[in-house]
Amino acid sequence: MSIRAALAVVLVLAVVGAQAAPRKTAGGSEGAPSPALLQRIAALALKQVDFGSVSLLPVRFEGSRIAGPIADGGRVIFCVSGRMYGRTFGKPEKPKVALRYADDRLTVLDDDEVCTGHRTRPFPELDASGNAR
Repeated sequence: MSIRAALAVVLVLAVVGAQAAPRKTAGGSEGAPSPALLQRIAALALKQVDFGSVSLLPVRFEGSRIAGPIADGGRVIFCVSGRMYGRTFGKPEKPKVALRYADDRLTVLDDDEVCTGHRTRPFPELDASGNAR
């Protein structure tokens, strides 16, 4: 009887563990932007003065991050940040920009407060595009 009880406990734990395990969707994370959109976001961010678009000194990027898509009052927002080396000697600059995506168009938002508190993930497209120019 104790073997049956132990087997029952193991079976219950296995079922509960299987239900609690996170499930992945077939296409990765839901709402993740396409690679083409990520390239467009990187290109628009690099056109901003904060990201070194007007610089006599060459700049390089490391540790760039992106948050989004973020739904904010009917808007879809992406937040881009990074560490830019080159314009200042020593400490890196930490530029950031908020971008609104609507009707297949990206526009820059003046309000970067919408970016606070959102989880970011690595944004290698910005590092690669920024370091290639």
